[in-house]
Amino acid sequence: MVSADVVNGKANAAVIGAGPAGLMAAETLAREGRRVTVYDRMASPGRKFLLAGRGGLNLTHSEDFERFLSRYGEAAPRLRAAIEAFPPPALRAWCEGLGQETFVGTSGRVFPKAMKASPLLRAWLKRLAGLNVAFKLRHRWAGWDADRALLFDTPEGRIGSPADVTVFALGGASWPRLGSDGHWTTLFAEQGIKVSPLKPSNCGFEADFSDFFRARFEGQPLSGIELRFGGARARGEAVITKTGLEGGAIYALSPHLRDAIERSGEAVLGIDLRPGIAAGELEKALSKPRGKQSVSNVLRKAAKLSPVAAGLLQEAAHRDGQPLSSMEPGALAALIKDVPVRLTATAPIERAISTAGGVAFAEIDERFMLRRMPGVFVAGEMLDWEAPTGGYLLQACFSTGAAAAKGVIALLGAGSPPRS
Repeated sequence: MVSADVVNGKANAAVIGAGPAGLMAAETLAREGRRVTVYDRMASPGRKFLLAGRGGLNLTHSEDFERFLSRYGEAAPRLRAAIEAFPPPALRAWCEGLGQETFVGTSGRVFPKAMKASPLLRAWLKRLAGLNVAFKLRHRWAGWDADRALLFDTPEGRIGSPADVTVFALGGASWPRLGSDGHWTTLFAEQGIKVSPLKPSNCGFEADFSDFFRARFEGQPLSGIELRFGGARARGEAVITKTGLEGGAIYALSPHLRDAIERSGEAVLGIDLRPGIAAGELEKALSKPRGKQSVSNVLRKAAKLSPVAAGLLQEAAHRDGQPLSSMEPGALAALIKDVPVRLTATAPIERAISTAGGVAFAEIDERFMLRRMPGVFVAGEMLDWEAPTGGYLLQACFSTGAAAAKGVIALLGAGSPPRS
């Protein structure tokens, strides 16, 4: 039941989760004159947001809107209204309103000029303080009591805190040490809310490389490659890890690879080590007399392969029982253009950039409110969507945070006048 305060505009709004979705919900509500308290289990807000900005904060992307929206796959129709209401240009304007200018990189990705999250977060928290948003940190949400009050585990023990409306923005289950550990999935399921299992997304994979290959090439990048799986392709870089592969090109194919491994226990990835040259041209280059050159030198000079790329070829040839030195130029060129790598598992969800799964969209209405629990809204990575890196993750978190807050405002009615 929604209390009378919800109807007369005096409601207390709780936002649970101090990441981008939660903070955007808090700001949107506070600007409408709502009394907002943000709860988070960490000692300071935005821990994962700060991590995202460590290598350059990719806020959003500048590409055509329809192409942008397509990056969300099957969830795109359910996210359209939220992203249309707070699209990439609006996110850039919001960022610049906090004194953080943005720019478009050569790939179309959008970054703040500072290239990190800390100046943006400091300015944002200062704005929220000016809007009288309260923060209760080291408060880990623990469910509801019999009267539907929110329960929190704190350093002083478990406490109850009533709220008329609540926006949940607790994230997925990647990088749990920064706050998003997925513990909420059980608590939601206990209320009869359908939650799809959380899975790693934008993640690395385990590969059946030999111990020798791992030891020799761990940490080295395969640059300028194209990865293929089924009909999906991605160009970029992959890095050899202690257990397999990670990197931008791998992340782009991670949903396809993950789902294939779930179905059949493996996924055979194809790697084109020289996507900019045709197999016939490679064959011609490799057909020149070798003299006394080693295979490694031929691959370096004729095929322009790095040592790690040549090592990957050796790995594949060894598994097929045919040394590279005995391969005809045509066969060697074909292998360079399509090196098979058998992937056997995803890397642990704790190390994934993001997660798939979460609250099913059928459980929420067009305002992002749970159908089973009036007055309770959900935003960000708690919802069942996934997207590649490139600004799409943060954009959807900001947009759904704003959308959930607007859903609260629609439920509450006119209330107090907006704040400037």
